Amino acid sequence: MTRDVEKRFWDPQTFRGAAAYALTVTAVALITMGALAVWTSPEDGGADAAILTFVPAGVLLLGGIGAFVQTYRVWRRGGTWPLWQGAGWFLLALFFAYAALSSSALAGAFT
Repeated sequence: MTRDVEKRFWDPQTFRGAAAYALTVTAVALITMGALAVWTSPEDGGADAAILTFVPAGVLLLGGIGAFVQTYRVWRRGGTWPLWQGAGWFLLALFFAYAALSSSALAGAFT
């Protein structure tokens, strides 16, 4: 059994699962953002800009929380949990980047 301090976490199956999860959540957020950008008009009012800001960010946030839940579940089974933790931090970093970048559009819609 690999100890947590050894840093030898090589588990290709877990890596593929965590990477596929992170890429799927990212793709869903991008598709949601694209669909909302087509169907809403941020120039017309603040409500459309708020939807375009919060819905894809929510997808990324929920995906990151889901990855951390899976981290805990894998840890409880004694598996290679740091791979899932990396996926969670990746999704949370994307969440913060998207929230920061899209907040300027939201602020401009209400001024």
